[in-house]
Amino acid sequence: MLPYDYTNQTVLITGASSGIGRVFAQTLAARGAHLLLLARSGAVLDSLARELSQRHGIRAHALVADLGLPGAAQDAYAQACALGMPPDVLINNAGFATHGRFESIDLARQAAEVTVNCTALMELTHCALPHMLARGRGAIINVASTAALQPDPYMAIYGASKAFVLSFSEALWAENRSRGVRVLALCPGATDTAFFDVVAAPEAAVGKRMAPQAVVAEALRALDRGRSSHVAGRPNRLLAWLPRLLPRQTVLGIVEGMLKPKTA
Repeated sequence: MLPYDYTNQTVLITGASSGIGRVFAQTLAARGAHLLLLARSGAVLDSLARELSQRHGIRAHALVADLGLPGAAQDAYAQACALGMPPDVLINNAGFATHGRFESIDLARQAAEVTVNCTALMELTHCALPHMLARGRGAIINVASTAALQPDPYMAIYGASKAFVLSFSEALWAENRSRGVRVLALCPGATDTAFFDVVAAPEAAVGKRMAPQAVVAEALRALDRGRSSHVAGRPNRLLAWLPRLLPRQTVLGIVEGMLKPKTA
């Protein structure tokens, strides 16, 4: 399979203001892609769009949206089309986690977690895929997590939501592999981003944190190779075998010990 050529392709990136999403934007702008940068922080996105436009001579626009709100994903896609830039490549990177005993975490916060991590991702994919199929070319990268590989006590909603992303993405890979559209589920482990500031739980960071630049580089190589999913980082790939080798309850006990809040 030939490497994907991003020159003059329009790429929509959610969660583009920081971390992995920001690195995707910087990397693909350098490869000649036009960008639609979606997040809640308009001022940050505007600054990034101006910087990348001036540096690389590409079009870049900020799409300000809170994907935790019903209908926000479809509204964002409508904004992209109104700009005359329906995405040729979609990177569903936005997501967040909660940490603690399930019943102790605010229900509205957990519902928003499902909306951002699952519903918005599904809606944007549903909006974007017909355009890609009509062109006979396109790519979708859905950012899951190593948390998708087993249940995650004390991060029950996050792990379940990322398991949805992994399963959904691999199913779409199978449906579309002969129709010109590449689909990849990216499973990073702990990454050096603001993710852990939001979740406010140092226990959630299992293993050494990868640089987001390394995660993005691995993702793009995996997409070029036609992979359906990819676990970023060799240590993470080795750990990913544990759920396949050990009894399920043994794995649950190990993960519970890793993720248990210090005050629980």
